[in-house]
Amino acid sequence: MKVTELVEQLGLKIWGGEKGLDREIAGGYTSDLLSDVMGHANSGKVWITLQTHKNIIAIASLKDLAAVVLVKGYQPEADMLAQSNIEEIPVLGTNEEAFEISGKIFKLLHGC
Repeated sequence: MKVTELVEQLGLKIWGGEKGLDREIAGGYTSDLLSDVMGHANSGKVWITLQTHKNIIAIASLKDLAAVVLVKGYQPEADMLAQSNIEEIPVLGTNEEAFEISGKIFKLLHGC
């Protein structure tokens, strides 16, 4: 599944990084700890978090993640958006809790 399909099926808001919407999604990873994501997230995953600062994109780029989904209506900081556009990593948003959106993404990716 491509990021653009995920956006369409879940009604996610696109905050930035639009050039990366054709990235393929290999799974998801839910965490708010940067060190946890650095140590355990694999390439192609969608990162679900409430963190909104520039360092999120640095880690997403380092780990070659497909996209970042911000939860609970959180909005990205300006420097996060600027970096997402440079790195071409989509930053998406939802008003849902991390638990809810993680479950929906899991279902879509695994055909449940």
